[in-house]
Amino acid sequence: MKPTEAYYTAVNTIVRQIVEKEAENIRAAATVLAYAIMAGRLIHVFGTGGHSYMAGEEMFYRAGGLQPINAILDPGVSLAAGATRTTIIERTPGYARSVLDAYRVAKDEVMIIVNVNGINSLTIETALECQQRGLKVIAVTSREFSLGIPPGTPSRHPSNKNLFELGDIVIDLHVPPGDALLDLPGAKHKVAASSTVMVAFVLNCLQAETIDLLLERGFEPPIWFSGNMPGGDEANKAFIAANAPRIKHL
Repeated sequence: MKPTEAYYTAVNTIVRQIVEKEAENIRAAATVLAYAIMAGRLIHVFGTGGHSYMAGEEMFYRAGGLQPINAILDPGVSLAAGATRTTIIERTPGYARSVLDAYRVAKDEVMIIVNVNGINSLTIETALECQQRGLKVIAVTSREFSLGIPPGTPSRHPSNKNLFELGDIVIDLHVPPGDALLDLPGAKHKVAASSTVMVAFVLNCLQAETIDLLLERGFEPPIWFSGNMPGGDEANKAFIAANAPRIKHL
């Protein structure tokens, strides 16, 4: 089997697991999001380091996506500021509190924490801090990946806790330890990462389910319309004007 076909097969296997095993959890999380939106509250999304950072971008200001999303795009964990630097910051105790303060997360709002391995200090402390502040925590992570990393590994939070243990609702990405999927002859390690594909799939399923629930309840879903389409700028203008003061990156 050629690499492209092998990757396609492996990705589809994980997607099928998500569809078959996580549909109930995705719907439960969507219910939380729908009620938050109907109450006029923000939904925070934090991809806590490295490539998980893209989760915030995936849900924010995206055509077909929900509008009241406050993406936490902290430069400390963006690869644009330095790849190895993000690794250091992910493992720095106490960093999460300052980030949450800067983004003004508030009681009774919702925090979606996305991290495939679900073990580092920033991830674990974000979950704990959000719970202490009275937010609902939706964890998007991989149990299998977390459990594949032994206690005491330097990348872990000192408590050795896992994100899947801390979420009020957990959506499992079913990504294997190490993220990569393919064994190629002659390669020292597996190749072709899977977590970004699964995160994007889950987050878009979550938004679609949320919009479906809002429609069922007779509530007009606040959806971004592509600014590249005719009428797009006009369609989005009112939401931007009303929410720029409270959504940091608008």
